[in-house]
Amino acid sequence: MKKNILYILTCLLSVILVGLVIGLFIVNKDDNTNSELTTIKVSEVTHSIFYTPFYVAIENGYFQDEGILIDLSLVSGSDNVAASVLSNDTEVGLAGPESAVYVYLGGNEDYLQVFAGLTKRDGQFLLSRTDNNEFDWHDLEGKEILVGRLTGMPGLSFLRALKNVGVNKDDVKINSSIEFAELSGAFIGGEGDYVNLFEPLASKLENNKEGYIMTSVGAYSDAFPYTAFYAKKSYITKNKELLTKFTNAIKKGLDYTFNNSSEDVAKVIQKQFSDTKIDGLTIMIDHYKEADAWLKNPFVEKEFYNTLIDLLKENNLINKTVSYKDMVYNLYE
Repeated sequence: MKKNILYILTCLLSVILVGLVIGLFIVNKDDNTNSELTTIKVSEVTHSIFYTPFYVAIENGYFQDEGILIDLSLVSGSDNVAASVLSNDTEVGLAGPESAVYVYLGGNEDYLQVFAGLTKRDGQFLLSRTDNNEFDWHDLEGKEILVGRLTGMPGLSFLRALKNVGVNKDDVKINSSIEFAELSGAFIGGEGDYVNLFEPLASKLENNKEGYIMTSVGAYSDAFPYTAFYAKKSYITKNKELLTKFTNAIKKGLDYTFNNSSEDVAKVIQKQFSDTKIDGLTIMIDHYKEADAWLKNPFVEKEFYNTLIDLLKENNLINKTVSYKDMVYNLYE
């Protein structure tokens, strides 16, 4: 009997020791894997379904495949994203490239350069306080619309949409006094007749019957590099190979988003939006696919860039052209 007990204890001890060895091996393997990854700190201007291909690249491990670990932080306001990159708090910014143009014109020697694109149209949706199945853009005349700063892409794109649909901006009460991150709260609180919001906020307001989606702003504004990845000129020069790998991961994220159903894409990125159900995410991704919001690849074309410059000029935000060569560093060239 004692021999049997001793035998059992010996077997148990052996199993425990083997488990410990395997566990140590796994831990060491993970540690070695992480130690081989290069961390890139990325600041994003908002956390939105609008950036789905980027989150697909993160969640599907495309960055890790390229030897990169993404350290993502939310920095509201494109001007604040630019400041974060300039101060070396982050290496890469994901925001409207107009902020990079402003930095260049400000005379900073180590200015910001765009090295990859993500979106090509406005990702906002126009919401009304009342449900209206027969919405017309001229319904905005005489009404107050909350649009955020007019120096940023959301406000500028909305102005271009008004122009394209034949609505005089002077006939609309544009409220640009509210910070971007506070738009939904202000609208819920009673300010304005309409508001422009990104997903998932737009659908959340509609689900709560606090607002109703009338139309996509991006469907009526022109195509241009609406959101892009940029870094300091010195950082790009020193890390061309690393940022080429970064761009490769973005390309894979774009490809997956285009080549798979919205539901499959939603399942991939749900971790990024844990408070939103799969069916809700699926609808939002459908909205952006229908609006043709994303670039087919991260290459920022000169024609798109020139449209951005024209937009800034027509709104008197810049008084001279910033050349494509100075502002855009396409790593695929």
